Amino acid sequence: MLDFELLFLVGLKVLFALLMIGAVMTMAGYSVLAERKVSAWMQGRVGPNRTVLPFVEYIPFLGPYLKKMGIFQPLADGLKFLFKEEIIPGHVNKFYYNLAPIVALVPALTTMVVLPFGEFFTSDGESIPLMLADLEVGILFILAISSLGVYGIVLAGWSSNSKYPFLGSIRSSAQMISYELAMGLSLLPVFLWVSEPGTGAMGLSLVDIVHSQGNAPWLLLVQPLSALIFLIALFAETNRLPFDMPESETDLVGGFHTEYGGFKFGIFFVAEYAHIVVGSAIFTIIFLGGWHFLPWVADPWPSTWVGTLIGIGWFLAKTIFLIFFFIWIRWTLPRFRYDQVMNLGWTKLLPLALLNLIFYVLLVTWIDQPAS
Repeated sequence: MLDFELLFLVGLKVLFALLMIGAVMTMAGYSVLAERKVSAWMQGRVGPNRTVLPFVEYIPFLGPYLKKMGIFQPLADGLKFLFKEEIIPGHVNKFYYNLAPIVALVPALTTMVVLPFGEFFTSDGESIPLMLADLEVGILFILAISSLGVYGIVLAGWSSNSKYPFLGSIRSSAQMISYELAMGLSLLPVFLWVSEPGTGAMGLSLVDIVHSQGNAPWLLLVQPLSALIFLIALFAETNRLPFDMPESETDLVGGFHTEYGGFKFGIFFVAEYAHIVVGSAIFTIIFLGGWHFLPWVADPWPSTWVGTLIGIGWFLAKTIFLIFFFIWIRWTLPRFRYDQVMNLGWTKLLPLALLNLIFYVLLVTWIDQPAS
């Protein structure tokens, strides 16, 4: 006989996973619209303001503003990519050429499995984190899976059988190695701090990291250098300006995706913004208190479903602010040269991350010393 309770739980998990994929993909799509609108605002332009449905302008109060925003531009762009003619150059390795966009997108959608974005309160006051899989080593899972995204870029550059895409893919792999080291070292002090003896926390669990910041200082305030190094490495990992060496239109035409067009190019495009969304959520969880209200302040909302919704909204607000910050930096700083990118990663961030780790090892050791 079938275990209907087990089937129900599996179905619930599948539905939850589809909702999360839909949420991330929707945020990625509207991040593109935000990129275009924010850059237009910074440069004194209008940006997309025509792609709307006829009934939108008649919505009371909000109609004129929604019309100016062009809120259906992501839908129009998606349909354009979907129906655009697929042209595959004759000189490419077709199997890996077709596989590369999928390999680039899957890691971003996989890492969200362990991302907690709120907590649900049961009738007896117990809190259950809202996430697909509560791993005790969630942050290690994210570091391991997110680094696989570079394989999609490398496959795209190599399979294109063209010099500019190949150079872009080599740059991406070198950049990933350089900044992955600093990123990992910047998180080790976080593990030490959260898993301090007496707290009962594991240190590697994202839920424990969020709970350690409830009614306490955010880790951004406790470990500002770790947060800065992690944020810079996050820019490099997502290939955003000023670290967009794999694309670099000024010297590589389009970089690793030069030979791509149509829907395959659209997948690369969405993958980049999905990585930005997930990266912003990870930074919010680790350094900005997750769904908690403010540092040193207990959550003012009730321990009910209302509080759950407010906590999710507060988490999304922090994530959206970080997405805006990504866009802001892109349209503020010029692109680095390749040698400057390598120099920053190896001679600046890596030594700083090591010194920061040594400092917090000594600090935690001193704090844990028994009183004489």
